Amino acid sequence: MSEQAVLASDRVCVLAADGLARRYDSGPASTVVLTEVSFAVHAGESIAIVGASGSGKSTLLHLLGGLDRPTAGSVTLMGQPLAALSDAARGDLRNRSLGFVYQFHHLLAELTALQNVALALRIRRMAVADAESRARALLAHVGLEHRLHHLPSELSGGERQRVAIARALVTEPACVLADEPTGNLDLENGERVFDMLLAATRERRAALVLVTHDRALAARCDRVLTLTRGVLAALEPSV
Repeated sequence: MSEQAVLASDRVCVLAADGLARRYDSGPASTVVLTEVSFAVHAGESIAIVGASGSGKSTLLHLLGGLDRPTAGSVTLMGQPLAALSDAARGDLRNRSLGFVYQFHHLLAELTALQNVALALRIRRMAVADAESRARALLAHVGLEHRLHHLPSELSGGERQRVAIARALVTEPACVLADEPTGNLDLENGERVFDMLLAATRERRAALVLVTHDRALAARCDRVLTLTRGVLAALEPSV
């Protein structure tokens, strides 16, 4: 186990799931996606959630991010139970405390790399000059200082995903939720992007929750949680 995981108990609990379950009902039919999932992630700690397609990984990430509501159980973000908050308060806490990186970058096609990253701060009503200054620094940190004014269509897949990482980190979130962030990239670019994501979150002492089917990437995190048919089946130390 890495030093980060050993020290996790001494750190602030950023995000926790307690008895989390999700079921979808459609008429008489009912599909159970998650059952009794419980775990916590601390500041500076990285956790990978692995499992086969359909095991409930993405559903779990949506619940952790407050993008979906559980059938049972609770999610606590920065000490606040999401279910106890109004929609507005939950959205505000999510925007302040979480960063999201997806398999597909979801950049706005009409905005440059700089504008895409700065937009996350502009939504918070930060002045344009200040937002772009911070965005410029983050893009330089992921090696894109020469691509600031390029549109997503003018960037490679790996470059677009690095812009997405900068966008997730520019608001200085307490936790980054990453859903298959390298799944749309070739092996070389995938490893480079993951290197940057892992290094950037650790430098900022942000928690990282990674959903992936790639066990080689998962093993580089502090802890690996395995989902099997919606059940948290194993807790494996990284090697």
